[in-house]
Amino acid sequence: PFDINMALDAGFDVLMPYSNVKLESIHNLTQDAIFSRSPSASKKTAIFIGGRDMGMAIDMLQATKPAMVPPFEVSVFADPSGACTTAAALVACVEKALKEHHGKELKGCKAVVFGGTGPVGIATGVIASLQGAETILVDHLSIDSAKDAAKQYNRRFGANMTGGVARNDEEKAALIADADLVFCTAKAGIRVINAAVLAQAKQLKVAGDVNAVPP
Repeated sequence: PFDINMALDAGFDVLMPYSNVKLESIHNLTQDAIFSRSPSASKKTAIFIGGRDMGMAIDMLQATKPAMVPPFEVSVFADPSGACTTAAALVACVEKALKEHHGKELKGCKAVVFGGTGPVGIATGVIASLQGAETILVDHLSIDSAKDAAKQYNRRFGANMTGGVARNDEEKAALIADADLVFCTAKAGIRVINAAVLAQAKQLKVAGDVNAVPP
């Protein structure tokens, strides 16, 4: 339902969901879409890539490109778990507050992304890093998972992120002690940082949380 609502609200008139699509199917699906219409009609067609796996969605996005034969081309948009749009909105809101209240830009700021190995966290980290922030992707269990995610998406997007782990309040406090920005992108219903931990962030300028579910 998430992906379908996203497409509808983006202005799609007709939706044709395809489930359990594999990477190797993308080439043929793309060519089915482009060659079933004239070039002018193809301009009104779009492929929306959803799912949950950020890496797979990006791979699928890339796989559509060699399948197109100009002038037979369609638009393609990848937004697994709504991660790209959610992350873009989160970073934009934090950036706006940073400029308005502190006269600063993301460049040169230290940013900590909790939930950093999930789709929204990864997208948030990439955007912040590409805007010049010193960005740490934080996993709640494994430093290796965080480092692997940072390495993978640095390579994909030319970002410069590092990995961190925060298994308890002490580790969270240590990570945000000198942070300018905190992004919380954990699962719905998860309170990442409590008031006591937040009080340890002496240089904090803006904190943003995408969680809309109590607490």
